[in-house]
Amino acid sequence: MSVTVPEIFGSMVFNDDVMRARLPKDTYKSLRKTIQQGSPLELDVANVVANAMKDWAIEKGATHFTHWFQPLTGVTAEKHDSFISPNGSGVIMEFSGKELVKGEVDGSSFPSGGIRATFEARGYTAWDPTSYAFIKDGSLYIPTAFCSYTGESLDKKTPLLRSMEALNTQALRILRLFGNTSAKRVITTVGPEQEYFLIDKKLWEQRKDLMFTGRTLFGSMPPKGQEMDDHYYGSIKPRIAEFMADLDNELWKLGILSKTKHNEVAPAQHEMAPIFTTTNLSADQNQLTMRLMKEVALKHGLYCLLAEKPFAGVNGSGKHNN
Repeated sequence: MSVTVPEIFGSMVFNDDVMRARLPKDTYKSLRKTIQQGSPLELDVANVVANAMKDWAIEKGATHFTHWFQPLTGVTAEKHDSFISPNGSGVIMEFSGKELVKGEVDGSSFPSGGIRATFEARGYTAWDPTSYAFIKDGSLYIPTAFCSYTGESLDKKTPLLRSMEALNTQALRILRLFGNTSAKRVITTVGPEQEYFLIDKKLWEQRKDLMFTGRTLFGSMPPKGQEMDDHYYGSIKPRIAEFMADLDNELWKLGILSKTKHNEVAPAQHEMAPIFTTTNLSADQNQLTMRLMKEVALKHGLYCLLAEKPFAGVNGSGKHNN
C-alpha cells in the first residue's frame, strides 16, 4: 500500500501536534508560553520535554542527538552524542533537560570576527524551541543558537532571532499608535525559492574548478544559452523528475512545505519553491533543503550546484524571498 503525502508530512518532526499528544497538559502549556512569549523554561519542564522527545526519537529509530547550529562558516554544524548511559554491565537510554537546553562545543576553529581569543573559545549552544526538532540519519537534531562564553553571537541564528524580536517590538508600537490594543505579537514570515543547477556527477568530476569552488573559472561560453527560452517551464526530463520526486519526499518528511518545482531559465537549472512560514523556521528549513538537494542528487548520479553564478553567460541562481 502506497503512503500518502499527508501521512508522511512532518513524520520525522517533533512538531506541535506531537508535543500536544505526548506532553502533559501543564508541560505543553509552559512550553507554548516559552515559544510564543519567550518566557524562561524551567528545568523540570525541560526534563519532561526531553524525556518525551527521546522516547519519540527512539521509536523513530534514532540512537543519537545533536545540537544543530549555524556558525559563521555559511553551513550548519553538529556534534552527535548517543542516548546511552552505563547501567551495570549494560546501558540505558537517557536524555535530560539540561542536555536539551544547553550544550558546549569547542569553538576554537569557528570564525569569530576577532571578538574572542582562541583560549576563550568556549562556545555554547542554546535550544531554540521556536524551531522544531527533527530526525535525520538516525539522530535527533535540536536547532540551537551558538554564543560565546561572554554572550556574543557566533552564529547566524542569534542575529535573526534578535531582528525578529526587534520587528515585533516596533510593529506592536505602531499598532498601538493606530489604536490596536489587542495584538500581542507580530510574526514575520518568509518563503525562500531555491534555484539550483544539476549536472552529471561524472562531468562534475572532470572539472576541478567546479569541484573546488562550485563554479567555473575558465572555459568557453556555452554553445546554447536561453535564446528561445525552451528550458524555462519546459517539460522535466525523467532523470530530473525522479530526483525531484525523491527530494519532495525527503523534504515532506521533515515538514518542509515544498510546493512548486520546475525548470528555470538556464539549461540544467531548476527551482524548488516552498510555502512561506515563520522566518526562523524557514531559514532552518532552507539550510536543510540545500543539504538534502546535494545528498539526493548524488543518489541519482548527479551533482547539485548552489553557487550564485556557477556558469558565465547564463543565468545565476538566487533565493527569491516571498
